[in-house]
Amino acid sequence: MAELELGQHCGVAGCRQLDFLPFVCDGCSGVFCLQHRSQDAHGCSKVNIRNNSVKPDQHKSYPCSYKGCNGKELLPVLCPYCEKHFCLRHRHQSDHECEKLDTPRPRMAATQQLVKHIIDSTKNEEAKSKKRKGVKNSETAAKVALMKLKMHACGDKSLPQTERIYFQVFLPKGNKEKSKPMFFCSKWSIGKVVDFAASLASLKNDNNKSTSQKLRLCHTASGEALPFEHTLETRLSDKDYPLYNGGNIILEYLDNDVLFIEDTESYFS
Repeated sequence: MAELELGQHCGVAGCRQLDFLPFVCDGCSGVFCLQHRSQDAHGCSKVNIRNNSVKPDQHKSYPCSYKGCNGKELLPVLCPYCEKHFCLRHRHQSDHECEKLDTPRPRMAATQQLVKHIIDSTKNEEAKSKKRKGVKNSETAAKVALMKLKMHACGDKSLPQTERIYFQVFLPKGNKEKSKPMFFCSKWSIGKVVDFAASLASLKNDNNKSTSQKLRLCHTASGEALPFEHTLETRLSDKDYPLYNGGNIILEYLDNDVLFIEDTESYFS
């Protein structure tokens, strides 16, 4: 009776072990036993070719410029103000103590001034009066909602209770979940709040890339897309349109040239 030809011999010359469940290398397509299945174990020819083709001066990562940080990124994360490379943790101005934090680019300052002018010029006296009443109502509603939010909100449990700020975060239109209760640190920048909220809600966040749209945090009364470099602490004490601990906030994808949402009421209906 003829013998059945089962299994294959390991391709390593000094091994040649018969293996009934051999491994095929996806680099050199050779057949190997369990011991020599990895590319390093059998000295894969494809790996050697690849290693030899890499230039000695080829950059593999971008180190963070923040003092004391050893973080690196595979893609460049450039601060548009000081034009230095940083890791994702320190990419916002307030997080890497940007040397130009207090001197924003003239174009951004001019754009913010233009937006403020448009908002002021399109609101008549009756609308302004209604807004003032709305601010008072928002403050009262936030105080009532705060206790409920503290029971259900998700966030970083290691944050001290005295630094926690609670919001009902209304998510971008089209998202399956309409809103989600969350809490953040009062000392965080708006950019860091956006990143953390996106992570909690499993939202796509390409704010570190040069994309046509950015995920922005918007005020529910004015519709303003809050500047990334501002902190929650400063927005809570804003004279015209403050944020309230226990209040509502909106997350939405906006084009780079859009700095406020016109119809904020549609998020709550």
